[in-house]
Amino acid sequence: MLRPKIPTNPTPIGIVTGSARTDVPAALHPTPAPVPAAPAPARPTVQLTPGAVVAVIGGGTAVVLVVGAVLVSMLLAVAVSAASLAICALVIRSLVASQNHR
Repeated sequence: MLRPKIPTNPTPIGIVTGSARTDVPAALHPTPAPVPAAPAPARPTVQLTPGAVVAVIGGGTAVVLVVGAVLVSMLLAVAVSAASLAICALVIRSLVASQNHR
């Protein structure tokens, strides 16, 4: 069902026995030529005009104000619900206590 992938090595690994030879001429072991680096992709530069900066700042301010208003209204809704639930609990408790005294 699940078969492990066995990595393949592109260059075979040989076993070196004895001492390494140092008298081999350099012409038999040439160093590979360096590979030139790929050029970085050209990215368009963003140029903001003063009007665009003002628009971005204004848009950011509007987003912050709207999100803040939504969060405050949600907090207010939770607070009003908790207060009304507490008042209902007090009324029910007083009704149950008044029935027990009669």
